[in-house]
Amino acid sequence: MTPVALTIAGSDPTGGAGLQADLKTFHQFGVYGEAVATLITVQNSLRVSRVGVLDAGLVREQIEAVLEDIPPAAAKTGALGSAAIVRAVAEAVRRFDFPLVVDPVLASTHGLALLAPEAARLLAEELVPLAALLTPNVPEAEALTGIAIRDRDAARRAALRLGEMGARAVLIKGGHLPGDPVDLLFDGSAWHEFAAPRLATPHTHGTGCAYSAAITACLALGLALPEAVSRAKRWITEAIRTNPGLGRGAGPINHHAAIL
Repeated sequence: MTPVALTIAGSDPTGGAGLQADLKTFHQFGVYGEAVATLITVQNSLRVSRVGVLDAGLVREQIEAVLEDIPPAAAKTGALGSAAIVRAVAEAVRRFDFPLVVDPVLASTHGLALLAPEAARLLAEELVPLAALLTPNVPEAEALTGIAIRDRDAARRAALRLGEMGARAVLIKGGHLPGDPVDLLFDGSAWHEFAAPRLATPHTHGTGCAYSAAITACLALGLALPEAVSRAKRWITEAIRTNPGLGRGAGPINHHAAIL
């Protein structure tokens, strides 16, 4: 049967991030994509000017419709928007019998909040413990743990703290640290490092969305977690390197990049 993956995320009308980027990524990896919308943004490569959060009941009903008919082999979350949606998603996830990748999106590329502070606390308490993999960048890991991350040692401490909070595995993305980015994965028992050259380009919009979607697709294909992250890391690096140069600001990556 065709492998299926689900994204529970916000909408980006330019297609560079959110559920649109996730669906493109699923397709590129040969996985059939499903999408539950949580919020609508008004944005482009230059700005985010409005965020409209959907009713939590509507989000819940979307998830239930998916599970009733075409249940996925793996799922991911992105921007959730409100405490009510975080709670609704957590309630649904407790019934999942497939892995969940939690991308704890707190703000847009342009800095606009995509999750209220009280919702961030609820995410840490209710959704993080349900994650087969948590994929924060450095600012997100700092917000969730209270640990200032300035180097890899601090990133390792934050990953361990997030594991203590319940996440079965944690991937700290190193793009905000100096030097070439190194992502650190703690899979619950061992450490893995994934290095890549730093690419000088403003066209990195939606990188975190696509990276977590690629990992989710690989899990849906049956890959073990370290190999799923490794394959996704190689692809996201190539997607940034071959970006199409669209937009006058922080443009999108190349979702058609070759899978290396």
